[in-house]
Amino acid sequence: MHTVVAVKNLLVQSGASWVLWLLFALSAGSIAIAIERWLYFRSKDDDVRALAAELDAHLSNGSVAAALDALRPMRSIGAIVARAGLRLAQRGSAAADKGMQSAMAAERKALEARLAYLGTLGNNAPFVGLFGTVIGVILAFEQLGQATGAAGGGAASQVASAAVMAAIAEALVATAVGIGVALPAVAAYNYLQRRIAAMLDDAETLSNLVLAYLATGEAAQPSRVESARAAHGGAAIDKPMNGEASRPEAA
Repeated sequence: MHTVVAVKNLLVQSGASWVLWLLFALSAGSIAIAIERWLYFRSKDDDVRALAAELDAHLSNGSVAAALDALRPMRSIGAIVARAGLRLAQRGSAAADKGMQSAMAAERKALEARLAYLGTLGNNAPFVGLFGTVIGVILAFEQLGQATGAAGGGAASQVASAAVMAAIAEALVATAVGIGVALPAVAAYNYLQRRIAAMLDDAETLSNLVLAYLATGEAAQPSRVESARAAHGGAAIDKPMNGEASRPEAA
């Protein structure tokens, strides 16, 4: 019982106003993060159709260098991923694919930075507000007990009860503020997650286009054996074993 009394006294002494100030600070942080993420995502926007058409024009002519030059000034996620694949084009489509997967993973991490704050705040701000309301109710009943003991009943007790009801109404403000902080945070989190999914889909589109041209180019190149056979008129090339030269059979 002593522990309960100690906790109650601590909550009564601290009051509930600090919970409101905490919610206001958390809300300011969520607004700042939402604006910063929106500006960052806006800097990564590009017209994926125009970019795909430009890549298609260069790669259809086999000009990987021209495609790289076209992508170099662009800052979109799709351009960064496609650029990572084209830099490894000479090593084959498998290497280009791994390079683009690595670039996409790095960009995904950069896009999702600080979004966990918005998700956590959206889920927990109502509970923070409810905590403030509970503290306010404890304060109200503490005042009710003191007023009832001092008044001894009658009209004074009714006045004390009215004051307590007003205090409870004020305590409920903390819950309302908590919900008000959570709703914009959840809305911003969901919006930014949809933007991330759209940008990664655009990057996937461009990476598939790059891989399609690289794989087609590899399939069009003849193997070394086929090239050697074609150079010798289709005859098979047999190498002598152990370095011995072939000798004509005696008649």
